[in-house]
Amino acid sequence: MLKIAKDKLPELLQAWAGGAKVFVPQDKGGVSVFLPWEGQGNLTLGEGNTLEPPKDLFFPRTETMYRYQVQGKEASLTEVPYLEEKRVLVGVRSCDARSLLLMDDVFLTRGYVDEFYRQRRENTRVVALACTAASPTCFCTAFGIDPGRAEGVDVQMWPVADGYLLEGVTEAGRELLGQGSSLLAEAGAENIPAAAKPGLAVETSGVTEKLQRMFEHPYWTAVSRKCLGCGACTYLCPTCHCFDIQGENRGNSGYKFRCWDSCMFSEYTRMAGGHNPRPSKKERLRNRFLHKLQYFPERYGKFACVGCGRCLDRCPVNVDITRVIREVKEVTL
Repeated sequence: MLKIAKDKLPELLQAWAGGAKVFVPQDKGGVSVFLPWEGQGNLTLGEGNTLEPPKDLFFPRTETMYRYQVQGKEASLTEVPYLEEKRVLVGVRSCDARSLLLMDDVFLTRGYVDEFYRQRRENTRVVALACTAASPTCFCTAFGIDPGRAEGVDVQMWPVADGYLLEGVTEAGRELLGQGSSLLAEAGAENIPAAAKPGLAVETSGVTEKLQRMFEHPYWTAVSRKCLGCGACTYLCPTCHCFDIQGENRGNSGYKFRCWDSCMFSEYTRMAGGHNPRPSKKERLRNRFLHKLQYFPERYGKFACVGCGRCLDRCPVNVDITRVIREVKEVTL
């Protein structure tokens, strides 16, 4: 176990920035977001979770997939983007670390590999920061997540009074710590701080099985009445991954790009002939919750929610997934 003084952390970030692009939570307009480290900035590592998850660093809001040129009846690719840049993502909480593993399931398994996502994941080292204080809207432990130690990361950090404890979890993580060895010291007998206790207690056992029998239940009409369909929940969610593919043509050249979309928007499922299998908020909201709590567990054996609480915190009408879980378990069939 190693330790770094709090005032030395910027120097460690700078050391990592010598061979990679470093992203770390910083203040932007009064909120904490992941931004590139450029030698100075207002770090917000000790101020709760970020407003947005780091999902955008692996699955961008908009990205060009390829460019092409047309000559006569022949079309040829002129550019296929490739990410060679090395990156270090610092300050990821346990909930967001789990979300990356869930996104891995979507983009890297079951016979399909998304090369854009794979390149970013393979070129990024993840440094997690343990939670020692929780937001009132956090409920990560409901999904078996330990707020004091993240899964699938390269380095684990714990905040202490005068700095941070660090542990290299993978060989890549230990190499990363070696780059800042002059700034680090042995932690000695210093104890790892106790993990935070999430603000909400939620029992998820049996909810998938219950939902399998509730597709046509009137509960969905009732819970959807106050939903605005704004999509804020999906854009702030670290595991939502709906996207659309569009193209732009200019003369004999063009390009294809993909961009985030939301199952909460009516256009998402509207077909070319005008038919929409999810015509109202009821069907769309039902799909969102069934995806998180039934479809994803059926396909991957895991819930597609990590209890980060962002949707609870930002939904303008308080559509609360924890309340849905509790109410579903109490519904009479």
